[in-house]
Amino acid sequence: MKSYQLSMTTRTYFGNKCVEEAVKKENSVIGSRTLLLTTGSVLKDLGFVDELVSWLDSEVFYYDKVTANPDVAEIREAIKLGRENHVDSVIGFGGGSAIDAAKATAVGIVSYIDIEEYLIKGLTPPDDTLPIIAIPTTSGTGAELSKGAIISSREKKIKSGIRGEKVTPAVAIVDPTYTFKLPFTVTMETGFDVFAHAAESYCAVKADPFSEMLSEKSIKIVGEALPRLAKNLDDHEAREMMSFASHIMGYNLKNIGNCLPHRLQYPIGVVTETSHGAGLIALYPAWIKHESTVNPTRITQILDWLGCEEGQPYDRIRKWLDRMNISRNITDLGKVPSAEKLADMVSGNLKNDKLADVENIIVTLYKESM
Repeated sequence: MKSYQLSMTTRTYFGNKCVEEAVKKENSVIGSRTLLLTTGSVLKDLGFVDELVSWLDSEVFYYDKVTANPDVAEIREAIKLGRENHVDSVIGFGGGSAIDAAKATAVGIVSYIDIEEYLIKGLTPPDDTLPIIAIPTTSGTGAELSKGAIISSREKKIKSGIRGEKVTPAVAIVDPTYTFKLPFTVTMETGFDVFAHAAESYCAVKADPFSEMLSEKSIKIVGEALPRLAKNLDDHEAREMMSFASHIMGYNLKNIGNCLPHRLQYPIGVVTETSHGAGLIALYPAWIKHESTVNPTRITQILDWLGCEEGQPYDRIRKWLDRMNISRNITDLGKVPSAEKLADMVSGNLKNDKLADVENIIVTLYKESM
C-alpha cells in the first residue's frame, strides 16, 4: 500500500444551523476586529450578513465587491479597508470566490508586496498571514479547507493561485442550509466542481489510500444527489449530501490537488468571465476520453460510481451531462482565442496528471472541447 502524509489543520464545523454556535466558540480566533468579504450584496439582501454580524463578538468591516472571478483590483481595495481598520482576521462568506478573496486579502494586509506579485512570481504567503474563517454558501469549491486562493488579473489576463499552508483557513463552518435557495445554474456548476475535485484527485499522481477513499465516497454522492437536484432544487437532503461531498473534497484539494482540467479552466474563466464549474463542464468529456488512455481502470471506476450509462468514456460522461441539461462546449461560454493561444495561457505544475506527458495534449483538449 502506498504511504502517505495527511494534513488537516482546519477546525471544522458541519451541520444545519451550526454557524451561530461555531462563531461564538471561535471568538478568540476571529478577534476584536474582523473584515467580512462577500460576493456582491445577495447575502446582505437575504439577511444572512446581518445575522452573522449579530453573532460575532467583534467589530466588523464589510466588503461586498468580490466578483465571480476575484480580481487583484478588488483584493487591493479589501486590503486597504483591512489595513485602515487594523483588522486581526478575515472572514470569507459565500462561494469559493469570496473565500479565495478572503485568503488573498489576509495575505495582503500583512505584506507590502503587491498582491499581483504573488500570482506572477508564485510567492509563498507570509508566516503572519491573518487568520481566515471560511463560511461557504455553495456546494462545490472546497475552498474552506484548501491551501490555495485562486485570483485573476484581468489586466494581465492571468488566473492563478496564491498557495501555501498559511492560506489554509483556521476555521471552516459548513452550514448546508445556506445552499437551499441556490438557483439551478449555480447549483449544477458548483456541484459539478465537486465531482471534478473527486475525479481528478482520484486520478492524480499524488493520490493515496486515504484520498482515494474520500474520492469514491464523493463521486457516489454526486452521482445520486446532483441528478436529484437537476429535477428538484428543493430536495434538501440532496443539498446536504452535496455540501458534505464538497467539504470532504477540500481535504483532497489540500493534500492531493487536481489534474489538467482545473489548470485549463483558468484561461477560459479569464477570457469569458464565466464560472469555474462552467469551464470544467466544457472540458470534461475530452479530458475523460484522453485520461482513460493513461488511467483506464480509474476512469471506468469513476464513471461506474457516477452512475453513467455503458459505452465509451467520452459518450458516458456526455450523456450524464445531457441528462441534467448542463452539457456545453467552450464556445458556448463566449468568444475565446484559438486553442493554441489558450494553451499559452496555462500555467502552474501539470505533473500531477499522467496525461500531461502526452505530446500537445493541452491544445488537443482545448480543440476537442470547442
